[in-house]
Amino acid sequence: MSTQPCLGWLGILRLGLVQAMLGAVVVLTTSTLNRVMVVELALPALLPGLLVALHYAVQLSRPRMGYGSDVGGRRTPWILGGIGVLALGGFGAAVATTWMNTARGPGIALAVFSFALVGVGVSAGGTSLLVLLAKRVDAPRRASAAALVWVMMIVGFAVTAGLAGRFLDPYTPVRLMAVSGTVSLVAVVVAALALWGLEGHGRSVPPAQKARPDFAAALREVWREPDARRFTIFVFVSMLAYSTQDLILEPFAGAVFGFTPGASTQLSGVQHGGTLMGMLLAALAGRRVAGARLGSLRAWTVGGCIASGLALLGLVVAGSMAPNWPLRANVFVLGVANGAFSIAAIGSMMSLAGGATATGEAREGTRMGLWGAAQAIGFAVGGLFGAAASDVARWLIGDMGTAYAAVFALEAGMFVAAAMLAARIGGPLLSAPAAPSSEPLAAPLVGTADTQALRAGGS
Repeated sequence: MSTQPCLGWLGILRLGLVQAMLGAVVVLTTSTLNRVMVVELALPALLPGLLVALHYAVQLSRPRMGYGSDVGGRRTPWILGGIGVLALGGFGAAVATTWMNTARGPGIALAVFSFALVGVGVSAGGTSLLVLLAKRVDAPRRASAAALVWVMMIVGFAVTAGLAGRFLDPYTPVRLMAVSGTVSLVAVVVAALALWGLEGHGRSVPPAQKARPDFAAALREVWREPDARRFTIFVFVSMLAYSTQDLILEPFAGAVFGFTPGASTQLSGVQHGGTLMGMLLAALAGRRVAGARLGSLRAWTVGGCIASGLALLGLVVAGSMAPNWPLRANVFVLGVANGAFSIAAIGSMMSLAGGATATGEAREGTRMGLWGAAQAIGFAVGGLFGAAASDVARWLIGDMGTAYAAVFALEAGMFVAAAMLAARIGGPLLSAPAAPSSEPLAAPLVGTADTQALRAGGS
């Protein structure tokens, strides 16, 4: 175990800045280029969908990336290297998008390679960043630290999207490449400055361990740990439940409640606002404020999953009571519950990542990589599953409200299953009360919540 001092709020803020830079490149690549391909280039929406799915699929490499940082003992080179690869992939994706306008085949080939680089960069940089955060933040402030870092990533999304949108108008291929290149360069420079001297020298690793790394054995060793295995399944089920509604909530509002495109977009904003509030509330997990204990990480995780399930049951009722159901309030509560469970789960992840295995080896990176891969798979499968399930339900049932309600009920069941899994995960740090502390929480940052913050949550 490391004997280095725990990070203060300034150090956590610096890691949050790195996370924001990761998010800045990702949001430009997965959102802006998606729109350009579909609208400006009139390409099938399936193409950017498959490219985004590819960048998730590549994140199955997260456990291997985490193991690599375990072997070396230092996380900073992996974070910086990951951001460098991510920046190269983001800029390459922009070049590929403009190239598709004149040479469709080569442009698509470059896009495939570039989106794969984005997945590799997120896997290397994001996994090691979470490990560094987990190792250097003391237990009482882990939920608060997770909330601060994720809110900063949301701010990074919002600022990048706003500035990029401003400088992209009027759209030209040259502008697109210039904006993408600038964002990528700024991300690398800011991340390097934020990480400068933050980790220190790290631990030393015996030469024999460096000479004979055995990733497969390390992964098997981690998987044999009951808590690591249960938490992996929990992450997959909870992220599957969360992302299943991602592509169907706005169509549900339009088809059943008659919302216009603008109104359904505003409804999405209501949900994201609730998510941000839930994240900030969950920052209190495991702490004592004014002598009162405000719940453990396990309690917030289980409670957030159950609350998410109840909010989804509200949408089940909404399917039969439209338009007399308070849909906006229901969706806001869903966002709060989603945000609370996600931050508590990230805090739990940070607590469970540490410690040696049965053979005495430190496997923080391998564990974190395994959970990050489960998250990526859950998101990739969930969006497609939700859309496909709603289509099948409409075909079988016929009535729009009942069909969507059936999918929401299935999601609620998945959240209940996730809550049951979370309740069975051990680890004294997940249930123990925080040490009394008069230290104030980190000042909350104000920003617009974005679903992509959770999509890149492992990043």
